[in-house]
Amino acid sequence: MRRARPAIVALAAAALLAGCTVTSEAEPDRTSLPTAEPSGVDLDIGPRHDLVDASPDTPTVVDGDDWSLPEWTRPAPNSGYFSEEEDADELVAVRSVDVSWRQIHPTADGGLDRDARGEAQGLSFDGLDAQLQQPGDFWMRVFASGEDWAPEWVAADCGVASVGPDYDGQRHLPIWDECVWGHLLDTYRELFVDGGLADNPRLRFVYVPGAFTWAEYDYEMIQAAVDAGTLDERTYLTWYRHAWTDLVELFGDNAHKLVFTGEDYPFGPFGDAQNLLAKEAVEAGMGIRTGITELFNFHLSEAPAYGSHIQPDGHMTVDESLPIHSGRFVVGTENECYTDCGYMTDDPYYAVVMSNLKALQLRVNWMYVVPGPSYMAEYPEHWDWLRLSIGQKADTSADAWAALRDAEDRYWAGDDPPPPFDPPAAWPARPWARNLERWLVQVDEPGSVAHRTDVDAHVHVFEEDNGTAYEGLSTSVADGDTGFVFEVDERFAAASAGRDVVKVTFLDRGAGSFSLETDAGTTAAVDRTDSGAWRTATIALPEGALTAGTRLRVALAEGADDLVVRFVRVVHTTR
Repeated sequence: MRRARPAIVALAAAALLAGCTVTSEAEPDRTSLPTAEPSGVDLDIGPRHDLVDASPDTPTVVDGDDWSLPEWTRPAPNSGYFSEEEDADELVAVRSVDVSWRQIHPTADGGLDRDARGEAQGLSFDGLDAQLQQPGDFWMRVFASGEDWAPEWVAADCGVASVGPDYDGQRHLPIWDECVWGHLLDTYRELFVDGGLADNPRLRFVYVPGAFTWAEYDYEMIQAAVDAGTLDERTYLTWYRHAWTDLVELFGDNAHKLVFTGEDYPFGPFGDAQNLLAKEAVEAGMGIRTGITELFNFHLSEAPAYGSHIQPDGHMTVDESLPIHSGRFVVGTENECYTDCGYMTDDPYYAVVMSNLKALQLRVNWMYVVPGPSYMAEYPEHWDWLRLSIGQKADTSADAWAALRDAEDRYWAGDDPPPPFDPPAAWPARPWARNLERWLVQVDEPGSVAHRTDVDAHVHVFEEDNGTAYEGLSTSVADGDTGFVFEVDERFAAASAGRDVVKVTFLDRGAGSFSLETDAGTTAAVDRTDSGAWRTATIALPEGALTAGTRLRVALAEGADDLVVRFVRVVHTTR
């Protein structure tokens, strides 16, 4: 879905002091949840397309991109596609269960209503039990904050007025009000804990806190409340710093199913005080999700909640030692708005590929898709590669890759950036980010400095904020730079069974060949034909090359013309 930019006991005591009624402790409703048949979608399948391989003596060259994977590849645990509905053809096996707060808790003195229908955000929802009776696994949203989503008695009991409207014309209750939050926690307790829903293995995860447009936690309504004089920084931060531990403590051993829908460096009213709040939510013990990797150049280069940071050389690194990347939590995104949600592009393939590469750079393991708007049928090889890539670790992945590019992150443009980039030395080329990389890093060194090229430039894809991207980097023979050097992650290299290939997507322009230099020897050469097209060469590495060393160099032959390379993948052909 899309959004525009623009402790519990203590909590109950605070709510009482605020003059609202908090549900008293009562015997939990242990009524068993409806049962349902498993999904009919078989996810334990390998690649749907054959691997493009090569012999030691003869590289294989194909037109365009090559997303092929070896037969042994299987999906990672705790990974997959999710959507509103299952889709067996596209291997989408996790559907949504959506309810509004008003729908399931319409009266202050009653329990959960599991039969009533509801609505929110222009959607109509069947009763809770009716949705749970459908087969298969599911994810959940509780649409809570909207004036028409929340029970009418909450605003009356808490004495609060709504704020807004948001960009969809909806007004929202202030969930930072301790009384409102206390009532919402009571509902979460009844729904997920007392009713056993959090323990249900079919529940894969739930978006929280259920606030604001599309239940996505942006700062439009927070800004509106500050502008109206009904919220200040201290009040907000006081609530914020217990809200997520409230939920984590409530869910207990199932807290890994909680997915915070906020973002790093939000567009809000509190300046530097708000920059790392999404990271705080993750550190409280829940997952994270972004809804805007379609804007693959903008705002997500520095993403502390994901452990992703821009280095002084412009490359982005990810701290995979963080709990969020343990494989237990959800690291999610949503990639469906390419010619939908108010966006439009005349090159959907480029937009799909780059947004998915950005998602993988952030180490996403779950992705929201809508098969039609996500162009899954149009680009089946790419989406199949993505299905088998999300959630993998360096030692389980079939490939490691680097997309060579210079791209402008306009969020960080300007003369007065927020920390950590206020000292110029922290990122001298700001706002230009170098490459998207996963376990394969392009390294500049004497004789192998990669140069920006404008042979494949893209400007303001979707909107101006997405900046300019120069896809592909070039050698510069005139400057003595006759190759590209790559460092392979040691964990990925250690997982090699001995036979590996490298796939190099290059612009077939000019004359002269190139090969790969490794510590185990040099590969067979790839000849260019000057077709002017993008092509992908699959080159077999010498046996045991990754055991011998983790440095690879794409090297021009003597006298060869400059070479532009866009994408490099190292693939374990066997396991």
